[in-house]
Amino acid sequence: MNSSLSLLKKQMKFNPKLRGEIEKYKGYVVLVEGKKDVLALRQFGFTNVYAIHKTGIGLRERVEQIVASVSDKKKRFCVLTDFDRQGKKLYMFVKSVLHEQGVRVDSALRGILLKAGLSHVEGFGKFMEKLP
Repeated sequence: MNSSLSLLKKQMKFNPKLRGEIEKYKGYVVLVEGKKDVLALRQFGFTNVYAIHKTGIGLRERVEQIVASVSDKKKRFCVLTDFDRQGKKLYMFVKSVLHEQGVRVDSALRGILLKAGLSHVEGFGKFMEKLP
């Protein structure tokens, strides 16, 4: 059994309501790195998911574009970049741009997924399929 799967099983043992906790965030605006990440989250009912990497647009401009497209400025945002070193740096940058735009960022879902052993957002679908 690989280490991420055993960590997931350990997490599930202590938190059998993990699926329900994750599903509470479906109404949030979720910013992810790319198209595969968007698809992985939409597959499980997340509707307001945006890829921050888009050809021909700088990262700051793309984040500002997403914020401008959201009609309810009080809506909560969540940044789900990968949990590797590069993803953490990207998370910090995107979070700072969102704060500059006056957007409230909720990091709880990120923490839940990190603690449960998810390493890459595009693996969210397989991760959710393993949950009870």
